[in-house]
Amino acid sequence: MSLDAQLTFADHMARFCARRYSYPPMVGRVLGYLAVCDSPAPTIADLSNALLASRTAITNAIATLESVGQVVRTRAAGERMDRVSIDIMSARGLGMDNSEYAELGALAREGLELLRDAPPERRAVLGEIAAFTDFLCSRIPALYEEWRKEREALIAAGEIPSPPTEGRRP
Repeated sequence: MSLDAQLTFADHMARFCARRYSYPPMVGRVLGYLAVCDSPAPTIADLSNALLASRTAITNAIATLESVGQVVRTRAAGERMDRVSIDIMSARGLGMDNSEYAELGALAREGLELLRDAPPERRAVLGEIAAFTDFLCSRIPALYEEWRKEREALIAAGEIPSPPTEGRRP
């Protein structure tokens, strides 16, 4: 695949991520490029050169992606530079981290406590948020485990390859 095609895909990912997640364009470009580049774990310098962006812009984009669990930095023994790869099985990156929903549920319950004497109509939105987050927290662990098993079966059947960075997550 040509570099032009890779950059076009990275730009498409940038637009998607900006629209869906309000990420700055460089965050989506880095994520898109990591998904299609030849190297399974390029360095920050590699990303900077390929995306024609400053190292600072790349580093900031990686920090954003790390904060949401979508990428991981690794460093081989003896290397002086970080390598970056997509963390394909991160529960947080897949939207399957219960802590976010548990925190939102706790916040909704805090609001409900403030409104404990208010009429039910006024408490309705927070009550539904609390119930929904409880529902998600009860269901997501099983769904995530189901996906892990499905993924293992797909890898075993040769339908999807095991990523080259498998097992390198901290």
